[in-house]
Amino acid sequence: MNPKAIDVKVLDNYELEILFDNSEKRKFDVKPYFKFKQFKSLENIEMFQTVKISGLSIEWKNGADICPDELYNNSKSL
Repeated sequence: MNPKAIDVKVLDNYELEILFDNSEKRKFDVKPYFKFKQFKSLENIEMFQTVKISGLSIEWKNGADICPDELYNNSKSL
């Protein structure tokens, strides 16, 4: 099982800095997800900035979320 997200910060260019419970910081690029209907409204920077920790992963005010395994496996170590 992959580590769970415990903190998230918005970066420039629709990227996130995520701190996982193993003390690892990783960068996640959300732009590739904009092609999916659920994530389209995140192109609005104000909506994008509503990201928060939710359970094992992250979630936005519009209800969009990303699977914890995908969040970890598709992010890059900082």
